[in-house]
Amino acid sequence: MSFDFNLLRVLAALLETHSTVKAGEKIGLSQPAISAALGRLRVSLNDPLFVREGQKLVPTQKALDLQVPLHNIMRSIESVIDQTSEFDPQACTANFVISGSDFFAELLLPRLGQIISNIAPNIRLQMVDQVIDNQLDTMRREQIDLALIPQTNLPDWAESRLAITGPFEVVANRKNLAIREAKIKPGEVIPLDLYCAMGHVLFSNEGKMEGVGDQALRAVGRQRKISMTVPFFNGVANAVSNSELIALLPSAFAHHVRDRLALEIYHPPMPVPQAQIHMVWHRRNSAHKPHAWFRQIVLETLSEI
Repeated sequence: MSFDFNLLRVLAALLETHSTVKAGEKIGLSQPAISAALGRLRVSLNDPLFVREGQKLVPTQKALDLQVPLHNIMRSIESVIDQTSEFDPQACTANFVISGSDFFAELLLPRLGQIISNIAPNIRLQMVDQVIDNQLDTMRREQIDLALIPQTNLPDWAESRLAITGPFEVVANRKNLAIREAKIKPGEVIPLDLYCAMGHVLFSNEGKMEGVGDQALRAVGRQRKISMTVPFFNGVANAVSNSELIALLPSAFAHHVRDRLALEIYHPPMPVPQAQIHMVWHRRNSAHKPHAWFRQIVLETLSEI
């Protein structure tokens, strides 16, 4: 029995929407036509593919197994078609999902939102929290388009590009007693002994008790005192603002929140490698014109931070 490849569009739409009505709306077919196509798919693939739970269609394991390769096939077809057409941002209605820390929610999203609203007003942006351990798997399952993460070992299906680099600075409450008593002025280097003696707030979305600052201190034979870990940069800055603790933060973020949170900025007493954040995406999207255009817009926006 030959397989009708026109049914692949129906299966892809059902996997995306979990509804015969919404799938029909997405690809321009009636609900009865979608139901009939689903019946033919069930026979051809020898699997129910979807079971109903209330008003929702829940995919079977076989349907889930087909989802990624099917999406890759559909994207490959789109890419071939894209080669013969110009991409028009004004007409694009794509939804792009970015995964990253609140650094990017603070510094990237406002700028990016303004740019997108001006040149591609029908595009929707979503930002989800960064969870390093599983966000690459989330990308593989098509739930995010871009991840903004520190350099890491990538699977063969992923591509990346260096997106942003920058130094780290020390932040403290403007009334921090230890720094005032030591007569250290904003913009100066905090002495190593004082830096190690003070309590630190560490950014860690996994609750780890060590970061880039600890590695830098080890290189000079010293150790600092971690008093608190916080999974958000804003939380780190707020904790410093309301205590005698200090923190090592990316310079761009430190300057962004300095006045709002009444902080002062100082230089660390040891060399700290610059932060390097990479933009990661699935290879299935590399040649997809809307995705390629969006990646370039994100990179250009990040270059201004």
